Amino acid sequence: MAKTMKAAVFIEPGRIALREKPVPEVGPLDALLRVTTTTICGTDVHILRGEYPVDRGRTIGHEPVGVIERLGSGVSGYREGQRVISGAITPSGWSNACQCGRSSQDGAGTKHGWKALGGWRLGNTIDGCQAEYVLIPDAMVNLAPVPEDLSDEQVLMCPDIMSTGFAGAQSGAVEVGDTVAVFAQGPIGLCATAAAKLMGATTIIAIDQVPERLAMAKRLGADHVIDFSHLDPVEEVMRLTDGRGCDVAVEALGTPATFEACMRVLRPGGTLSSLGVYSSDLRIPLDAFAAGLGDHRIISSLCPGGKERMRRLMGVIASGRADLRPLVTHHFSLDQIEEAYELFSHQRDGVLKVSIVP
Repeated sequence: MAKTMKAAVFIEPGRIALREKPVPEVGPLDALLRVTTTTICGTDVHILRGEYPVDRGRTIGHEPVGVIERLGSGVSGYREGQRVISGAITPSGWSNACQCGRSSQDGAGTKHGWKALGGWRLGNTIDGCQAEYVLIPDAMVNLAPVPEDLSDEQVLMCPDIMSTGFAGAQSGAVEVGDTVAVFAQGPIGLCATAAAKLMGATTIIAIDQVPERLAMAKRLGADHVIDFSHLDPVEEVMRLTDGRGCDVAVEALGTPATFEACMRVLRPGGTLSSLGVYSSDLRIPLDAFAAGLGDHRIISSLCPGGKERMRRLMGVIASGRADLRPLVTHHFSLDQIEEAYELFSHQRDGVLKVSIVP
């Protein structure tokens, strides 16, 4: 195989460009994947804008679908040529966080130290997958074989977006008969909407202002949609619930305003499930929080990773209970990566997610 590869590299704030880089060397516990499909995440846009720091020269991307090209000498249970995915979060399996059941927070015990985004290594602390090849660490913990009857595009959302959105509903402990409000219907919010439906919620309220996203929310299970450019979402949610409020409110945008709105639509004892990445301090309104006496629960989630998480999500796809292919609205080759970033970062042309095919 070639010694070099094409890769999308962070150059400086405002610039990610295609460059030639060496194909990674494979360590004993690693696997080298030939990337067949990947995508761009909103977090990658934060990197592009300089809002999240990574090293210059870092290959970006953390949502790989690929074929095993090489296996480390210590890796067993897999074979070269096998189709696999790896989660955006690649836990080691041995850290304190993993042993405590919080593998997504596996950031300790590495030369990088603990980071707020824990086990997110691909495209963050190590080179990622917007490239022809990507090195997956701790392969036996992180590689999940793709069933033969599933296409790349069917499983493309599993490594990050689906896992994150589903985590929002799961952390919120959605129950049969619940009323759930999901603030923002980008790809993560749409997956939270789909998950709430699967978990038994019977009234799902989706909030956004983009007509195409609201239509997609209905398609994925929302019972009501609110265009916040025309209606006050808090007032409308309270009207739809006859003043009772929601059992669970999912914040999927990452702004103080949507976080506060989630607090204001909760019933006493309700749960705010936060998926947003915030860039400023959050405020908890005294009245909505009942001065701390309302039995509310506020919980945050980072995308769970690991092969068992990936297996379960692909099982949802294989069963037909969720079809996330419509989230992929645009297709590019790796050679068009800069064009893809320009489109995705400016949210033009009704884009939800893009597929990138090396």
